[in-house]
This record gives sequence, structure tokens and C-alpha cells, in this order.
Amino acid sequence: MGYGLGIFLLALGLVLALAVQDTINNVDLTLIGWIIALAGLLVIVLTAVTMNRGRASRTVSTTTHPDGSQTTTEQRHRNDPPPAV
Repeated sequence: MGYGLGIFLLALGLVLALAVQDTINNVDLTLIGWIIALAGLLVIVLTAVTMNRGRASRTVSTTTHPDGSQTTTEQRHRNDPPPAV
């Protein structure tokens, strides 16, 4: 599941919603088209969020001092892919 599926669903839904004029008994093709288009848009957004989340990482370290107190340090790292050549 990824961008390809989302684009396919979005295109299929928009074609059904905007271009198809045929009717089927008790089936609203326009409504089904809008539902499929929204599902495609949702797939695209979820794919983008999921792929973007994987690029960041964090490191948490806890230091215990001789007096018994603790200090916690958190570092966030952004793992950008190398530039395309």
C-alpha cells in the first residue's frame, strides 16, 4: 500500500464521480466515486505520514550521579536521506 494505490483510488473515484453518467438500479455511482476518491486521499496522507515518521529517531540516556539523583537527556535526530546525484 502506498502512493500508487492512493493515486489509483483517487483517479478511479474522480472518474466515477465526475465523468460517468450511466446509472445502475439502486446504486449511486457519483456517491461511490466520492467515497473512493476520499479513500484514495486518505491512503496518500497516511503513506506520507508513515514515511515521514520513519526519518526521525531519538536517543534517551539516563545518568545516575553519586548522590543518587538522576538526569535524563533526550536527543532527537533527523535522518535525512542523502541527496540524489
